[in-house]
Amino acid sequence: MASTGNDYGAKNEIGDEKVNRTDTEKSPPFDINDNRRFSIATVPVFDSTHRKLKARHIQLIGIGGTIGTALYVQIGRSLINGGPASLFLAFTLWCSVILAITLCMAEMVSYLPISSPFIRFAGRYVDDAFGVAAGWNFFVFEAALVPFEIVACNVVIHFWSDVVPAGAIIAIVLISYFLINILAVKWYGESEFWAALGKVILIIGLIIYTFIAMLGGNPKGDRFGFRYWKTPGSFAEFYHTGDLGRFMGFFQCLIQASFTIAGPDYVSMAAGEAENPRKVMPRAFNAVFYRLTTFFVLGSLCVGILVPSDDPELNAAFKDGKPGAAASPYVVSMNRLNIPILPHIVNAGVLASAFSAGNSYVYCASRSLYGLALEKKAPRFLTKTTKEGVPIYSVLVVLVIALLSFLQVSENAAVVLQWFVSLVTASQLINFCVMAFTFIRFHKACKVQGLDRNSLPFTGFWQPYAAYYALTACFIMTFMGGYTVFLPGNWDVPTFLFSYMMIFIFPCLYIGWKLLKKTKFIKAHEVDLTMDLEEIEEYQRNYVPTPPKNAVDKWFNKIFE
Repeated sequence: MASTGNDYGAKNEIGDEKVNRTDTEKSPPFDINDNRRFSIATVPVFDSTHRKLKARHIQLIGIGGTIGTALYVQIGRSLINGGPASLFLAFTLWCSVILAITLCMAEMVSYLPISSPFIRFAGRYVDDAFGVAAGWNFFVFEAALVPFEIVACNVVIHFWSDVVPAGAIIAIVLISYFLINILAVKWYGESEFWAALGKVILIIGLIIYTFIAMLGGNPKGDRFGFRYWKTPGSFAEFYHTGDLGRFMGFFQCLIQASFTIAGPDYVSMAAGEAENPRKVMPRAFNAVFYRLTTFFVLGSLCVGILVPSDDPELNAAFKDGKPGAAASPYVVSMNRLNIPILPHIVNAGVLASAFSAGNSYVYCASRSLYGLALEKKAPRFLTKTTKEGVPIYSVLVVLVIALLSFLQVSENAAVVLQWFVSLVTASQLINFCVMAFTFIRFHKACKVQGLDRNSLPFTGFWQPYAAYYALTACFIMTFMGGYTVFLPGNWDVPTFLFSYMMIFIFPCLYIGWKLLKKTKFIKAHEVDLTMDLEEIEEYQRNYVPTPPKNAVDKWFNKIFE
């Protein structure tokens, strides 16, 4: 995808002695034994997280945070709205936008792999107020999705039985998130690694299932191939008939793709806790993009092969709101082919996906809040970390917000919860806009200040045009996400507010902080491109890789490194 430039991850020698330091903690760039006295007010706040996440952890965190129930269940709604060809084309097209975003983030984060990078870069390279708006937007988005995924876990479990009360399931999931995220970052990495690995196995299994089933390897012996692309057709009509209806169907699929496909944001959030980041992060961005693209593009193709867009069971599942994987096109296809057992396996995989996604949201939300606190844009007590480097209070704040999942106990409250989640769906696209625009400013600063981008650990191709492409696409989709509310007969005030509220909140945050702190738009020659650079380079010079503990660990390292 891009060259990785110099090998910043190689071991170095200082003088004639090899560095044997194995401590992966970050050291503050000042001498704590210095005779100078610091008052509490003047002592700077440092990033106290630990670099313990390996390459395999980071790659699977990116995959695990992106692959949720949307790829297995909600994708069926897009099939109904647009048809198989529209679904496939829309997902493929949006992957090009994610590629552009990945190129932007990979270059900046590999150069300065710090905690909450894109949030802090927005403040450093654009405007301090811009960083505040970006940080709080991302935090609210991630934090709101935690209760959403917890509720999803509850709904999926009820696919099998209603014996266990909703409140008990929600409590168990919350406690699990607490233990995973509080114990230590290495345990978070391990738990997310195995959960995400399960997602990968599931989607690969479903792709293989599609190939076998379409060629006649099913109980009916039906060799259906691409039959459903001909009948009822490749493009479904949405709202209107004819070409306009087919275009609107495609656009519905594109909207779904824009909310479903992500990746670079989750990878970047782990940069501050990555081992050997100058070497690991470029490879992680590359690997996550290509693997996710494969999963989403092939997944959209498989769904269109397995089930016709006008399938009565699929349409009824979304209309009636059946729990769990009952609305999954894969489960519908298995029912159509009289295949037993597999629907339950798929539902178990969907449950793992929902749990893992929620776990990733807890991690990302807490780290974004921690990053805001480090930049003095959130209360200072949120910078407190445990001995293991976990930002304890930031995690607890996210879990307190996750208590909103108990609203699921009340049917009416569940509707309110869905409104709350809908309120922040556009913020993901706003995040992508922030990343692209921040890179544009970074690119210009490098050019003006004479920093050769080819010397960086990662150099993205076709820049800054890729950034402009991503910015334009995401900006347009941000406003078009709720366009159906403007169609004749579809006007609904709550739907309008929940679809566009974040678009109004973001500039309010920006303007409010700008007026409060009197911040200025940073000119290219004023951008500080060296902040935190010395600490990163010192870590890289002193880094000594930890040998694998066993044969399994060694095998995983070869695959993911």
